[in-house]
Amino acid sequence: MTLDDDPPARPIWLTTLADLALLLVGFFVLLQADRVDPNTLAAGFRAGFGVKEQAPAMPVDLAAVTGFATGSAELPAAADALAWARIAAADPRTRLRVIGEVDGSAGDVDALTGSGPILAADRARAVAAILVRSGAVAPGRIAIATARGRRRAVLSLGYDGGR
Repeated sequence: MTLDDDPPARPIWLTTLADLALLLVGFFVLLQADRVDPNTLAAGFRAGFGVKEQAPAMPVDLAAVTGFATGSAELPAAADALAWARIAAADPRTRLRVIGEVDGSAGDVDALTGSGPILAADRARAVAAILVRSGAVAPGRIAIATARGRRRAVLSLGYDGGR
């Protein structure tokens, strides 16, 4: 007797029936999902997977404002970032995240406090302020964060699905 001669553990029709039943359940779930508010459905999925807070918008495009002097949050020429943000954030379902960065050196800190994260926040705020002041992005669509990396501000455009 060879391996090929062994009878299957379950009849093949039972596997096919189980597949058909799962497809039918999926079909009825899709029919019912059309009647539910998309935000409620998304919240239900997040709760089902144990996500306690909403994740940031998924990044789809990036730009950067570079050229900050060591220890300074004074904006270098940011015209390219303004033009990019105005075009990229035209879709109201997007959010813009401005991440201020410091290079981690001893000199790249806030002059008053000696803090790198405060300088990074000042850089992000300066970029966000010019974006709002120029009308490129509404204030409610901007989030500010800090990081350690280089002397720059990174603009991350994310799609959030109109939450």
